[in-house]
Amino acid sequence: MELESPRQWLNLLESSSETPVLVFKHSTSCPISAEAYEQWLSYVSRDGNPDIEYAIVHVIEARPVSSLIAESLNVKHESPQVLFVKGRRAEWHDSHWRITASALRERLNDTL
Repeated sequence: MELESPRQWLNLLESSSETPVLVFKHSTSCPISAEAYEQWLSYVSRDGNPDIEYAIVHVIEARPVSSLIAESLNVKHESPQVLFVKGRRAEWHDSHWRITASALRERLNDTL
């Protein structure tokens, strides 16, 4: 799911009480973010868990959404960044080179 409006994010945040969410914040102008995006896609396509909702926000194109995510979770904005949201709070988050398919697999297996 691509988050393009604040309302979409607020609805997803609310639903995280029932279904955990993995959000990827992606900068379309950053080569580090491009690599992290490939890693995120690799994880989701090969190891994606049906009990998790996956969402992406393009931070340049949807800056209000990106800012609202940081504000509502009280997590400093970084890009690229991945956030695991459960019960309307960030259980954990990582950024930059720490976003790899294997790291996501490991973190999500430990979390669920």
